[in-house]
This record gives sequence, C-alpha cells and structure tokens, in this order.
Amino acid sequence: MKKELLDSYFLNLENFLSKQKKSNKDFYPPQSLIFKALLEVPPNKVKVIILGQDPYHGPGQAEGLSFSVPNGIKRPPSLRNIFKELSSDTGAPFKSLENNSLLSWTNQGVFLLNSVLTVSHGSPASHSGIGWEQFTDAVINKLNDEYANLVFILWGAYAQKKANFIDTKKHLVLYSSHPSPFSAHRGFLGSKVFSKTNSYLIKKNKTPINWLSVKAE
Repeated sequence: MKKELLDSYFLNLENFLSKQKKSNKDFYPPQSLIFKALLEVPPNKVKVIILGQDPYHGPGQAEGLSFSVPNGIKRPPSLRNIFKELSSDTGAPFKSLENNSLLSWTNQGVFLLNSVLTVSHGSPASHSGIGWEQFTDAVINKLNDEYANLVFILWGAYAQKKANFIDTKKHLVLYSSHPSPFSAHRGFLGSKVFSKTNSYLIKKNKTPINWLSVKAE
C-alpha cells in the first residue's frame, strides 16, 4: 500500500487527523490502533474479509478491528447480534461466547476491516468522505487481484458498495443486512454466514475458521 500512502488524498487525510488532534477533538481508535486490522493479518494469510462501516464512536470501544471491542468493554448491540447468529449457526450456547475481542479470529486469517478507519467521538460516519474509502477500496482491490478463493462478508449497504471491486468468479461473496438492531432481522439473523464460510474454505482445501475461539478459556 506504499503507493496509496504517498498519494495526495492520503496526505490530506493525515492533515485532517492532525488538525483534529491539535484541536483536542477526540477520535477513535487511538492513532496506534488505526491500522491494526492491516497489521494483524499478513495479506497472504487472509482467508475471510468482514467489512464494517466505521469504528465504534464511544470511549474505549474501537480497537482497530471491525465489530470488535476489547474484553471488559460493554458489548455493543451489533456485536451482540453477531454472537447471536454465531450461537444459532453453530449450536454453541450464547452465554459461552464471553470474549468481546475478535482478535482470535484475525489470528486465523479473518481480516476485520472497516471502510472508514476513524470516527469522531459520539458521531458515527463523521470521517466518511475524507479519503478512507479510497484507501480501503485499494486494499480490497489488491486482495481481489492478487489472491483467490477468499470469502468476502458484506454486512449492510455501506459494506456492499465494495462488491464492485470483487470478482465473484474467483471469490465467494456473502451478503446480508447489517447486524445492527435496526436491520439484523432483515436477513442477518438466520443467514448462517459462519457455516457457509467454513463450507467454502473446506471445499477450497483451506483450514476452516474456529469461530468459537471467542469462547472464554
């Protein structure tokens, strides 16, 4: 992604965040975690891409991975619905899914990427349109072009815009409504996205994801 980092749009994005910081305007995640999703999974290890919109906008929630929050932080409604579907899909008791951090998924090749990588305190989608979408479009383009047999999970209309960059002859694309309480009942709950993903990975001779690694040890 070095080419993107030197592009004028990315320099403008950096200037925007620098001004936010100088003005003491809180944004999330902390600077050290903005690129955590890209740092946790080497490109050649990616098996599954779960696309979100932008980070959680409350203190201590965003940790640089889409839909994930640190353990010990109150579970956001979207993550609660993700675990409801995981419980339904796998038969695991919902109460056993005690970890809120999805870091154990990234260790298995699940790339938890938001379309927009930062957000202002208490203001969802506040950093959309400043350049992040162009950057994450380029990330998706790279994965699409250079690898095969990936699973792209697109939850909600915002994430589904990225479908334009995905070759469905090379990859599996799974669509549903967003896991937010406002839309989860319109196709997310009951989608069996986790078992469908693993069925595809097994078919392509890849190790399936242990989605239940979020259970407490």
